[in-house]
Amino acid sequence: MYQTTVVVGHLGRDPEMRYTPSGQAVTSFSVASTRKWTGADGQPQEKTTWFRVTAWGKLAEICNQYLTKGKLVLVEGEVDASAWSGQDGSPRATLELTARNMRMLGGAGAPGAEGGALRDRPGGVEEEEIPF
Repeated sequence: MYQTTVVVGHLGRDPEMRYTPSGQAVTSFSVASTRKWTGADGQPQEKTTWFRVTAWGKLAEICNQYLTKGKLVLVEGEVDASAWSGQDGSPRATLELTARNMRMLGGAGAPGAEGGALRDRPGGVEEEEIPF
């Protein structure tokens, strides 16, 4: 079986990178994906879904170096949902995405406009493959 999820949205915070005890880089950040539509009553509607993203290895290092809060990104990977009860008893849930690919998006002059796909694959990303 194969599962992949593609999320396009804006970073909610700057990435945070750390290393495992074995020395592997891991970077975490959040992405907000907003859907807009017009309701049956003609009023504009909006719903934002937040994803917690984790990138590993060379992709983690690249995300930490080039991504900042507010940048528009496309992240592809496997998603996992978790649910629990908060301290106040209210239901809580989160969507966690393990990144396999990342692309910085944006128009001309926008941060990350250079774009380019970056993949977490055996052997990592060669320096000449980085589009910026």
